[in-house]
Amino acid sequence: MKPVVLVATNNPRFSKVLLECAAKSQNDVDWVLNDDPRAATAQVAACWYPSPTLTHDFPTLKCLHSLGAGADNLGPLLTSGLKIERMVDAEQKHGMFEYVLWGVLYYQRDMDRYQSFQRQNLWQELPQRAARQITIGVLGLGEIGAYVATHLAQMGYVVRGWSCSEKSLEGVTCFAGANALAQVLDGLDVLVNLLPLNAETEGLLNAQTLAKLPDNAALIHCGRGAHLVEEDLIAALDNKRLRGALLDVFATEPLPVDSKLWQMEQVVVTPHIASSASFEAMVRQISAVAERYSAC
Repeated sequence: MKPVVLVATNNPRFSKVLLECAAKSQNDVDWVLNDDPRAATAQVAACWYPSPTLTHDFPTLKCLHSLGAGADNLGPLLTSGLKIERMVDAEQKHGMFEYVLWGVLYYQRDMDRYQSFQRQNLWQELPQRAARQITIGVLGLGEIGAYVATHLAQMGYVVRGWSCSEKSLEGVTCFAGANALAQVLDGLDVLVNLLPLNAETEGLLNAQTLAKLPDNAALIHCGRGAHLVEEDLIAALDNKRLRGALLDVFATEPLPVDSKLWQMEQVVVTPHIASSASFEAMVRQISAVAERYSAC
C-alpha cells in the first residue's frame, strides 16, 4: 500500500495546486483530501490552518507537517501529542533574505525619501551610507532568522540578533531573553521581525517596544501578523517617531480595505509574499516524511 498524505488546509485553491503538483511528482505517495477513502489510512497530514478536529477525525495520523517554516498555524493541534514537522527549504530561506535585503536597501539608499521628492517634483541628492554604517536588529534566530542575520552580516552590515534562548552566530552580536531586548533596539537603523508566534511574542511589537527604537528607525515586519499592534505602529508613524515600515503580515489577512496602513506614505504593504517554499519542495519534503512513517 502506498503512503498517504492528507492535505488539510483552509484554502481550497492552495490545496488544489498542491494536489496537482503532487500528481506530477515522481514520489510513490498518494496525496488526498479528507473526502477521499484513502485519507482513513493517512499517517501524515500536510497542514495550513487545519481543522481543530483533524486528529479526532483521522486517528491514524502520527505526524502533522506544517506547510510553512513555522507551526503556529496548527493552533490547538500543537498540543495533540503528534510529531510536528516544519518546512525547511533553502530557497525559502534565501527568498526571505532577498525580501529583507530589499527592505534594508530601500531605507539605506533613501528610496522612501526619493519617492517623496518625486511627488514634489523635487530634484535633491542625499548623502549615501555604506553597509557598515547601518545597524540592523533581527528578532528571531530560527532557521530563517539565523540565515537572514548571518547573510546581512556577510554583506558588511552591523547586525544584532535576539531570540528567547541563547544563540551564537558568526558576525552577529546575539542577545537572548526579555531583559536584553532594549539593548538590541537601542540605536538601530532597521528592525527586522522574524519571530515565531507564541504566548511570549504575541503583541511584542507594541507601543512600549517601538518607543525603545531611535527616532527615524524603520521596521521590516515579516514574522506573524499577531506580533504587531497595528494601532501602535500607526501612532508612531503619525507622530513622526518612526521613519517607515515594510509590512508583509497583518493581524487580519487580507488587510481590510479600510485599514489606514494602505494610505500611509511611510508604509509599504505586501500581501504575505516575503517568501514561501515552492509547491515542489513541499511535496518532496512531506512525501519523504510519509515514506519514512510507512516504512516503520
